[in-house]
Amino acid sequence: MIRVAVVDDHEMVRKGIISYLATEAGIEVIGEAESGNDAVKLVLKERPEIVLMDLLMENGNGIEATREILKSYPGCKVIIITSYYDDEQVFPAIEAGAFSYMLKTASAYEVVNAIKKAANGEPVIESKVAGKMVSRLREKEKKPHDDLTEREFDVLLCIGEGMTNQEISEELFIGIKTVKTHVSNILSKLGVSDRTQAAVYANRNGIIKKQA
Repeated sequence: MIRVAVVDDHEMVRKGIISYLATEAGIEVIGEAESGNDAVKLVLKERPEIVLMDLLMENGNGIEATREILKSYPGCKVIIITSYYDDEQVFPAIEAGAFSYMLKTASAYEVVNAIKKAANGEPVIESKVAGKMVSRLREKEKKPHDDLTEREFDVLLCIGEGMTNQEISEELFIGIKTVKTHVSNILSKLGVSDRTQAAVYANRNGIIKKQA
């Protein structure tokens, strides 16, 4: 039997979910709460396996409640069910430890399916939310030098070799003014203050000239 707690500040929503879950074999609703603070008390007392958690509520929101619940009861699986999927809600909820993230547009069948999957250790993430998570991951993987132009990258290679502006000018067949412009852009994009730090960055990231 999968023991579930339902948390939402709208009574109609809570009762609707509870009524539907009551028809499902293998699922038992052990209690309900209308605020984040009440949810924490309920869950820590009754120890359900799954919590269906709304996000925006008075007296403790879903993100704070999720964090508090998992701090004391890490084995619990919190399924966020909300109308919101903006960055300000999604990422804090996931970082707080939410196991699954669904929208209230989900069908009753999808909610039941998410509960059963969570009980088996399988998260369910709404496609719009999953897309945001992938984009965020890609941003984290992206490095500052990925934004350099091809010519700026060539100049950075030279800086990494300890070359002066004059030497870079002769190496790349470009004017001193152009070199200085590229160096300025490189420092800005890498978030460093001088060419010494740029050289250190280049070497730390394996940006070195290949030997002929």
